[in-house]
Amino acid sequence: MKRLVVALVSAGSLLVSVAAFAQSPSAPASTAAPAATPAPESTSAAAPVPGAKRAACQSAAKPLKGQDRHDQMQLCMAQAHLDCLKQAIDQKIVGPQRKDFVKSCAS
Repeated sequence: MKRLVVALVSAGSLLVSVAAFAQSPSAPASTAAPAATPAPESTSAAAPVPGAKRAACQSAAKPLKGQDRHDQMQLCMAQAHLDCLKQAIDQKIVGPQRKDFVKSCAS
């Protein structure tokens, strides 16, 4: 029971930090990009550093062991994928570019 509470608290705090991290790159990119710039160029500027979300998930799951650690990593990466998908939708990225954006963002 104690493990479950610790896992839920750490998952909640991680979700908040991932959400904040996912939102931070999009604000400067939208204000810095001129109106004449095409969407694909602005989306590449807003993409976060590859591996940053995975590293955040690994650090959050580090204190856990075994199946709890595995479950935490799966939940965290799923949330990171969802955050990247929301970011792509907000930036109106469609088609193969969306798939590439989400893949590079969540990795």
